[in-house]
Amino acid sequence: MINVNVRDASMTYSKEDGYVGKVQFGVEGHVNEYEITLHSKKGNEWGYGLFFLHESGQEEQLLALEDIIEEDDELFDFLVETAQAKLEKQV
Repeated sequence: MINVNVRDASMTYSKEDGYVGKVQFGVEGHVNEYEITLHSKKGNEWGYGLFFLHESGQEEQLLALEDIIEEDDELFDFLVETAQAKLEKQV
């Protein structure tokens, strides 16, 4: 797994929207920070969007990170679990 430094995370739940989470993080060797938004109706199958956190950066790095997230289940699960942990604390 790549070296990820989590800055912030959150997750909400509503019957209408299901689970909606966000994790803001940096990646070792990348200039810009990122935000991943996570969505799941029931909390078991997750869709996501990956964005630059503060300002646009090198698209090649964003696309490379997206490929890593697609291939590395451990990293994706870590990001989901990081957001889910914040939901549990809010309940």
